Amino acid sequence: MKLVVVSAGLSVPSSTRLLADRLAKATAARVPAEVEVVELRDLAVEIAHNFTNGFPGRALGAAIGAVTEADGLIVVTPVFSASYSGLFKSFFDVLEQGALAGKPVLIAATGGSARHSLVLEHALRPLFAHLRAVVVPTGVYAASEDWGAEGLAERIERAAGELAGLMTGLMTGLSAAGPARDARSASAVEVSAVAPAVAPAEGPVRRPRETVAQSASAGRGARTDGFQVVPFEQQLAALRTR
Repeated sequence: MKLVVVSAGLSVPSSTRLLADRLAKATAARVPAEVEVVELRDLAVEIAHNFTNGFPGRALGAAIGAVTEADGLIVVTPVFSASYSGLFKSFFDVLEQGALAGKPVLIAATGGSARHSLVLEHALRPLFAHLRAVVVPTGVYAASEDWGAEGLAERIERAAGELAGLMTGLMTGLSAAGPARDARSASAVEVSAVAPAVAPAEGPVRRPRETVAQSASAGRGARTDGFQVVPFEQQLAALRTR
């Protein structure tokens, strides 16, 4: 599996990159994954050029490919004007439509004050919901006073566990969905091969009233019998394979 980390930190060293690294380490400890970090600071010029000419440069193209092919994403941005940074938003604006559909994403942000912690819910979560990603329930916000304080480590571990669970479930669902699709295809071919051709009836087909009533009553009793519960992992895998 492949885990891609997108960091929008601007300084070196960066608290945004530090949080991204801690989240990646915690996730990789739970699920075997190759970790790749995308530093948006190094792609700022190519992102701007992509807006004006419509073509990504070599480095930007590689970053887009890594994000698109990832089995899970960790995205971290500094807070600018009570929202994500413009560089962070610009990168996700240049992705193809549907590139993140069904992809597990862990959202995180850093800021100078705890007052901006709701940026996760009013900015980041709606953005990735619009991109049809699957956002883990726990987002991680780190203010300046959170580093070294109690609570941040627990939030990191909880969010990493949720992302690892989605990534593992996705791979399990894909493995289970493959044989199921093959079995359905084989069954459809077999049925089509043995089913006799039926000539269309002339005019509407009428059924006796008692037959309609019996069918309706039978339908009410059998409605729940044919109901099939599809595990979330298989639903997620089906969304990724569309």
